[in-house]
Amino acid sequence: MSEAEIVKQEYEKRIEMKYGCNPNQKPAAIYFTPKEKLPFEVLNGNPGYINYCDALNAWQLVKELRAGLNMPAAASFKHVSPAGAAVGIKLSELDRKVYDCEDVELSPLASAYVRARGADPMSSFGDFIALSDKVDLCTAQIIAGVISDGVIAPDYEPEALKLLSAKKKGNYPVIKMDPSYSAGEMEYRDIFGITLAQRRNDAAIDKSILSHIVTKNKQVPESAVVDMIVTTVAVKYTQSNSVGYGLDGQVIGLGAGQQSRVDCVKLAGRKVQTWYLRRHPKVLELPFKPEIKRQERVNARVRYIEGDMTEAERAAFNENFTAPLAELSPQEKTEWLAGLNGVSISSDAFFPFRDSIDQASKRGVKYIVQTGGSLREDEVIAAADEYGMVMALSGIRLFHH
Repeated sequence: MSEAEIVKQEYEKRIEMKYGCNPNQKPAAIYFTPKEKLPFEVLNGNPGYINYCDALNAWQLVKELRAGLNMPAAASFKHVSPAGAAVGIKLSELDRKVYDCEDVELSPLASAYVRARGADPMSSFGDFIALSDKVDLCTAQIIAGVISDGVIAPDYEPEALKLLSAKKKGNYPVIKMDPSYSAGEMEYRDIFGITLAQRRNDAAIDKSILSHIVTKNKQVPESAVVDMIVTTVAVKYTQSNSVGYGLDGQVIGLGAGQQSRVDCVKLAGRKVQTWYLRRHPKVLELPFKPEIKRQERVNARVRYIEGDMTEAERAAFNENFTAPLAELSPQEKTEWLAGLNGVSISSDAFFPFRDSIDQASKRGVKYIVQTGGSLREDEVIAAADEYGMVMALSGIRLFHH
């Protein structure tokens, strides 16, 4: 009898999957404590190994946001890190135009997902969705119109479940999570046949993490409090090193899995710049042909902003439009980005040097939350003071692997 077969016999409650991370990794199953009920129910489809990795991490994120801010929350997950996360703050008319939902009814939960998905829509293509509240028809209609790999939520309205279950020719994974479920104190992971154990990271992320402000400027509006908590919870579930930028109750740029922290700041910062440039009038007024689909429009706007194309690529790109395009010049980009301000940034560990603060200042950052404890802490704080920023030291490291 194989080792996999022996393990299966030891667990009475399990869900079989086709394979693990890759097709050659067979057999695969998701296990829970022996002879106890699983804390979720698969209502439709057959989620895979990576789906479960995304779903269970994403669920923790939205559950924490719901508890910490008392607002509906959503996360868009890809490969065990969020592409976006947000709470259900009402979208402005400009937001609706940028996110292509001008004529759609949006509940608070739907607003949260539109924000989460809209932060980095190219990364969110094929995401796994987590929602903190019962899924209404409005939110299901938004999900029905995007390319995603599944959804996890505490419950679903009947019509919402019917609509979601029809995706992917009836194979769309829909998971119902028990909202009262709480994991045990310890968690375990096998690497190369060795089992590692650690206390689960149950550090609470709420307003208390902002109590130790070390900069001269100590004024934090309530909107920034929300942004700092949203980004901090998001980086808690992002592969380290990680840094997140936030504004208007949503993550607007995440840098994940970088060995250098300043590289995280730069990577996430580039996403922030693209997010903000999508609001430029030239981008919003691109003359798309009627047959161009929503995701194609999203991709085209990003490519237009980036502007790095060969002549052949540009010729093919121009076929999407009814008229020649006016270039978005570097000067226009610089002038537009100068209007970005009031942004929050959160880091899953301390900033070791002031270079991260200098980089953050170029992306409109005003509010910072980080662990603290760098040997050069005084230099980091002094840099924040130079820019008139507010910096809170949470005292909590949030590495996630």
